[in-house]
Amino acid sequence: MEAIRKNADVMRASNLLNDTFVSIALEDVEACQHVLRTILDTDDLKVITVKGQYRLLNLTSKDSILDIFAQDSQGRLMNVEIQRRDTIDHAKRTRYYGAMLDKSSLDKGLDYEHLPDVYIIYISETDLWQAGKTIYKVEKALGSGKSAIPYDDGSHVIYVNAEIDDGSEVAKLMSYFRSADPDDMSHGALSKRIRYLKREKGGYDLMSAEAEKLYNLGVEFGKEQGVEEGIEKGIEQGIAQGIEQGIEQGIEQGIALSEEKKAKEVTEAIIRLLRLGKLTIQEIAECQGVPETRVSKIKAEMPQEA
Repeated sequence: MEAIRKNADVMRASNLLNDTFVSIALEDVEACQHVLRTILDTDDLKVITVKGQYRLLNLTSKDSILDIFAQDSQGRLMNVEIQRRDTIDHAKRTRYYGAMLDKSSLDKGLDYEHLPDVYIIYISETDLWQAGKTIYKVEKALGSGKSAIPYDDGSHVIYVNAEIDDGSEVAKLMSYFRSADPDDMSHGALSKRIRYLKREKGGYDLMSAEAEKLYNLGVEFGKEQGVEEGIEKGIEQGIAQGIEQGIEQGIEQGIALSEEKKAKEVTEAIIRLLRLGKLTIQEIAECQGVPETRVSKIKAEMPQEA
């Protein structure tokens, strides 16, 4: 319980560039709607459903967990992602999330025209593209220059960063993302949500419940990883032991075969010497390095010559 309480306190102290905290904050429909309206610069967008830490399952490849997944009244799908690391391929990551949303949104048997528009809103702490802009919209076209033809496939990628302040409404929103100040009520429904989570008992209870859920997920994940590692180590040990035993058995079989071959060759040599009739049993035994009893036994078992 102490660990859960500490996790809850850490989350409450976080800003909106923390993917766990933003997932909880924007699960509120109106707070999410405020963020999307500001970034997309539209006042009539109406969010009808929103889910934080939304898992997109894939049976044949890597699952995806979206920080925020939302759908508006026009059926458009929106994914808000928070990214603080600079070490990954951001363009390919947004491509992958868009593909996963497409795959999950088109029911079997439907034509491609039923694919909804998808918006990937990628929020970073720093200016990933180093061009001094708060917001970057990926524009698609056939060709370039004046002859370029707009290409609209319904997929939209928007990069937003909290580093550049260009004086826009989006920059002001990103400044609020950095602070998540519960006393700053300048961002309407989003500010109300942050104040609730950081200052009110209901918000504290919600954060504690979320911290407990994350704690339990961590425990389960740890168990799964432990089992997987145990199985892998068991397999590795089994393979190593199998190889070792195989080598030992191979050596033993090789020795046995070698000894059997040698014994056969000695027996054949004794038979030849006995048939020559020039040496005594004692002399043949000394010559072949075997007991006289063995030579005598071979002689007794030899077929009598006609």
